[in-house]
Amino acid sequence: MQKTTALPTEQLINELQSFGVRLVDPKVGLESRRGGAGPSDHKAVTIDGMTVMVPVHTAPAFDSPYLIEKPDGDGRSQISRDGTVLGEVTFPLRPRFYERSTADGIPYSKIAVLHGRDVLATTILQTCIRYQSRTKTCQFCAIGQSLAAGRTIAHKTPDQLAEVAKAAVELDGVKHMVMTTGTPKGDDRGASILADSARAIKAAVNLPIQAQCEPPEDDVWFARMKEAGVDALGMHLEAVTAEIRARIMPGKAQVSLEKYFASFAAAVPVFGRGQVSTYILAGLGDTREAILDICERLIAIGVYPFVVPFVPIAGTPLESHPAPKPDFMHSILGPLSSMLVENGLKAADIKAGCGKCGACSALSTYERMLTR
Repeated sequence: MQKTTALPTEQLINELQSFGVRLVDPKVGLESRRGGAGPSDHKAVTIDGMTVMVPVHTAPAFDSPYLIEKPDGDGRSQISRDGTVLGEVTFPLRPRFYERSTADGIPYSKIAVLHGRDVLATTILQTCIRYQSRTKTCQFCAIGQSLAAGRTIAHKTPDQLAEVAKAAVELDGVKHMVMTTGTPKGDDRGASILADSARAIKAAVNLPIQAQCEPPEDDVWFARMKEAGVDALGMHLEAVTAEIRARIMPGKAQVSLEKYFASFAAAVPVFGRGQVSTYILAGLGDTREAILDICERLIAIGVYPFVVPFVPIAGTPLESHPAPKPDFMHSILGPLSSMLVENGLKAADIKAGCGKCGACSALSTYERMLTR
């Protein structure tokens, strides 16, 4: 983005991720992520050299004061707020691997997709033991929506993932990969299928991989995933206080905070400081103080807390829940980035995954400000 705005980059990113953005050209919105596991209804936008995920299909985005014009012939678009032009943004190009299909006719884009600018992402199991019951499901999750819409397949095999990963590296220069999964039955909570998938991918291409799952009952799975080729691990808290966890994700809340912290403590020696992370959704009801307190505990044991603004996804029970205000995000990300840098945990040092990508939060932008 051209430096024609008084807004610092981190503030602009906070505002865009809270308010979303309206797109003049509807074709631009076609290459965006809708449904699926994790934050969704986003469009990747490059601002001041940083590619971030900005909501475009959410209720707040439809009324956003931010507007992105139709791209010009060079792919640049003007961004404005309330009619005042702020500068230029660009969009990552459509990945070339999206044009390919497997031998049995499955488009590669139904097996894995591009996140941010250079991250390959997949949900191995597009079903979850908690999703079918509204008394158990995480109320922010849309894991079943993309499957119902035919944008993905229910189960990606290790061979399929290896084939797509190899193509994404060769055709589009993908730098790392995120593998998550709906939680299956069984005490490993998805660790087994993640290990099998990582082993196949690493046999096909040298690509750093982050695996994401709920804490397995047996800590032995951490070593098994590491030996299979998983470089970094995400075990996501989402919410940090007992009352919010029980209300927002009643099924997942049955895995206690104590279990999470015991698993974090067991996983860090296997993967290394900063290579174990957790996703925290700010805006679900946890206070600033509660989020920062738990982040301090996480950092002390070597876990990277990736705090992102909650995005209300259409079709979920929280579709009308407000997104957090930019000032609220600033009040968390400012102190958190200082804690991270002081303790030697930085997004840039993570081998793979959401924290390294950083596109769903302004956190890494705050970190860069402190390390310039």
